[in-house]
Amino acid sequence: MSDSPLVARERGDPLQEIFGRSERVLIGVVHLLPLPGSPDHSASDVEAIYDRALADARAYRAAGFDGLIVENHGDIPFAKPDDIGPETAAHMSVAADRIRRETKAPIGVNVLANAAVHALAVASAASARFVRVNQWANAYVANEGFIEGAAARATRYRRALGASGVRIFADAHVKHGAHAIVQDRPIAELVRDVEFFSADVVIATGQRTGHAADLDYIRTIRSAASIPILVGSGVTPDNVREILDVVNGVIVASAIKVGGLWWNSVDPDRARRFVDHARS
Repeated sequence: MSDSPLVARERGDPLQEIFGRSERVLIGVVHLLPLPGSPDHSASDVEAIYDRALADARAYRAAGFDGLIVENHGDIPFAKPDDIGPETAAHMSVAADRIRRETKAPIGVNVLANAAVHALAVASAASARFVRVNQWANAYVANEGFIEGAAARATRYRRALGASGVRIFADAHVKHGAHAIVQDRPIAELVRDVEFFSADVVIATGQRTGHAADLDYIRTIRSAASIPILVGSGVTPDNVREILDVVNGVIVASAIKVGGLWWNSVDPDRARRFVDHARS
């Protein structure tokens, strides 16, 4: 018997379990239009939000993407978790459920900013397979202010929901923030913290949406983790092959949107070219 009082949770292979493959996994992000309650929400029918989300989801799937993440990226400026209303989770649940039913794709949920509990609620309502949490362990200073790690609260809430099968995809060194609070801890240690707090997949990112992470930085994260690694920003047709030589998969949006802009709709031709590059 181990001397340690901690018993590691058996993670298995979450990527194989969810996507049917453990390497070269391609996940597209469905950026929802501004939702009710957010500053830029239009007074028009909410069906327009769902229609746009479904169109993007169809384009990803037609191109050959393995799965999707539904994200409230239109709700800028993002609120801290305790300031996010139930209307956000409600509308995201409808969008995620419609996407899952129509595309039959494995679905994930990311509620910005760092709203892990909301994301788990949406995942439970919409039968999503995973959630993305940008700050799972430790803390950092983000555009929204001081953001604490969500692991302790979120794992207990997941248990209370009876949703233990929903996997956690967690960023190791989240973009759009300063990490001076943990500056005395190397990136490799931050990765180990995320894994120690029961994340199933680690995500490496650049400094902001659409910014490519340095390959040496990605390799540092890869070498520190014993669980799968994804790259979650700045992946393009030009760099996807070399990135996939290091990690298990990628999360992509900006590079395959019309004009390369995250707020635009998915460009089907860009999406197909991306998949061709990634899988060639």
